[in-house]
Parts: sequence; C-alpha cells; structure tokens
Amino acid sequence: MFRAAFRSWKGGIQSAQRVKTFSTSVPLTKTGSKFAVVVGSAAAVTAAAYLYHDTTTASLDAKQPGQRPVSLSEAPKKVVRVVVSGAAGQIGYALTPLICSGQVFGPNTKVILHLLDVSFMESSLKGLMMEIEDGAFPLVEKVVATSDLATAFQDVDVAILVGGFPRKAGMERKDLISKNVSIFREQGQALDAHAKKDVKVLVVANPANTNALIASTYAPSIPKENFSCLTRLDHNRALSQVAIKANVPVSDVKNVVIWGNHSSTQYPDVNHGVIRGQPIRQAINDDAYLNGPFISTVQKRGAAIIEARKLGSAMSAANAIKDHMKDWLQGTGPGEFVSMGVLSNGSYGIEEGLCFSYPVQCGQGKCQIVQGLTLDEFSRKMIAATKKELLEEKEEALNVFK
Repeated sequence: MFRAAFRSWKGGIQSAQRVKTFSTSVPLTKTGSKFAVVVGSAAAVTAAAYLYHDTTTASLDAKQPGQRPVSLSEAPKKVVRVVVSGAAGQIGYALTPLICSGQVFGPNTKVILHLLDVSFMESSLKGLMMEIEDGAFPLVEKVVATSDLATAFQDVDVAILVGGFPRKAGMERKDLISKNVSIFREQGQALDAHAKKDVKVLVVANPANTNALIASTYAPSIPKENFSCLTRLDHNRALSQVAIKANVPVSDVKNVVIWGNHSSTQYPDVNHGVIRGQPIRQAINDDAYLNGPFISTVQKRGAAIIEARKLGSAMSAANAIKDHMKDWLQGTGPGEFVSMGVLSNGSYGIEEGLCFSYPVQCGQGKCQIVQGLTLDEFSRKMIAATKKELLEEKEEALNVFK
C-alpha cells in the first residue's frame, strides 16, 4: 500500500521500489574554540546560548556561595524524536540544520532525526546524512534515513510533513488533491499506528490545509488540536511587507493575521497589527495600499519567487517551519499572536473541523485561537472567499475515497 502510494506520487512509477533504512549516530562532542560567559539568571544564559546556537560555551555565574558556575552543556537534556518527510528536497535540506543546531527545539534538547523520502531518493538521503555527520552538531543524538513509513513514524514526538506530490503544468486542482489525499491518508494511518499519541504534526506540502485535514481524519487516536498546517510563511511575508513599507525593522511589526487557506485566496489582515505599539493602519496611513497591493503581494509571493529563481521558496519556508514549531512548543510572546492553520472549533463562523488559518497564541505546548477580534465588512468578504475554497477542497478530497 505504501509503495503503491509513492509510485503514484511520482506519476506512475512502474516497478516497486525497494525500501531501505539506514542510520548513524553523531557523537555529542564539544566543538569550537570560542567561549563566552554570560553573567545573570539561568534564563538569560539560556537565551544567549539559544541566540548564538552554541550550547557548549555558555556558562552561568550563579552568584551563590559555594556554587560553581554551571555550563549549559552539563544541564539535563531532554530528547525529541522528529520525522521530516520529503527530507531530501530543497525545504528539507534548508530545515535540517535549523533542527540540528537547536533553533527549533531549543539549546538544551537533543534530537533523534528521522529522514523520510521515497526509495529513489536514497542517494540524496545518504548525502544529507553525511552532511549532518560532518556538521558535528552537539545536539544530534541519532539520524535514521528511510523510505518506510512505519520506521519513519515510530515513536516520534514531532512530525513535519514536507513531502507531497507537486503541482505540474496543466494539472487541475482536483488532480493535485487526489494525488496528495492518497499520500496523506497513508501518512495519517502511519501516525495513528506508530507515533506517540501526543505527537505534534505540521503539514507543509500543498494543498497544506486539506492535507492536514486528511491526515487528521485517518489518525483518529491523535487529538485534532495536534494537527496544524503551515501559514507562518505567509505571516512572515506579511510582516516583512509592512516593515518595508513603514521603513522599520521587521521585529517592530506584530500581530498581522493570515486567515484561511495557504493559497492565493488567503487574507493577510493588518487591522489588529501594530508597529512599535501603533496600529499599522495609522502608522502607514495608506488604506489603498493595505487593501490592495499589500494583499496581492503576499498572496502571490510564492509564484513571484518561482519566477525569479526558477525554484520554489526553500530557505524562507524552512525558517517559517522553525518559527511555527518554536512558538507552538515554547510559546508566543506576551500579547502577541501568530498565524497557524488549525482545525476549526467554529470560531469566526468557520465550519468546525475545517483546517483554517487563524490568529493563535501558544503556551505550554498548546495553541488557542484568539477570540474577540472585530471583523469589518471587507474582512468578512475576504474570509468568506477563502472559506469557500477550503470547503470545495474538502469535498473534492473526501470524494476521492467514495
């Protein structure tokens, strides 16, 4: 069943692919010659180490009588087992070092990395494994590369599903949905059978919202709130466009929202956002831009990147995955919210169970939809359009199995 789905994924491979799994252990050794000492609270030291992605050189002067400085490398480290599907592709290649260096799960979390891809990508996976070994990442405990779903999803804490069937020239949307529904049905079943029941699942492959819905449908033993899809890339694009227009650092822009589908119908909404505490609409003072070119730029940014570099977004997508998972696991900042595709609970008039991008706040490993945001007539119209597209996708996806 697994082999058949992935032969379909590549558009009709005629011969069965031989499943292979190989693994390596990377020694946890201290590397580098630079040493920085941060004096202050444990939280400050952790933040400094996280910023510079070096968990072996930060030291704590506790300022307590009789207590010696403590190195972060000596602190107990938890272990996260994470699977990345489509690992041999561009996004997987850009994402892997972010995971291995602690930028996703933090500087005190070791990782066991499961790299999943189809069998004919075996050579690329081996090459990626060699680069991980050569990187000598102190936080990497083990790497497993495989084309077998059971091996890939066994006991994972986090699943980042990047691999899917790409849209090809002349392909209709219903054909793309049909191809990916088969893939994500089987991955949902594999998650249900082999992953930990509290696994957190992020779907990146398009159509991301509907793929997440299908995966969750076929993993009934995993809580629905543990499934999400990536709209953080769109969120980051919106932050950046606002920052460029206002001529401020992107870090000064907060609380934009991406509503709906990760597609050209998405609604990038600035009505609740701020620049250095000032409402975005007041700071920019150009409604014609914010209701027109700003929205279309964000909606079509992916296509513009493909046109410019003849390849899809990889670096920015990997960074968005990092941001999504970091906020989900470690929490959003006080008073801040971000955009995440989640299964609707009926908020803002969206049908329950539809995977829809909302503003969310996260803490203690859980995310909640931000409630009480006022929607003007323009916003309601935009949200209705993207909801309509998602309902159509859902119907097309469920019809595949009828």
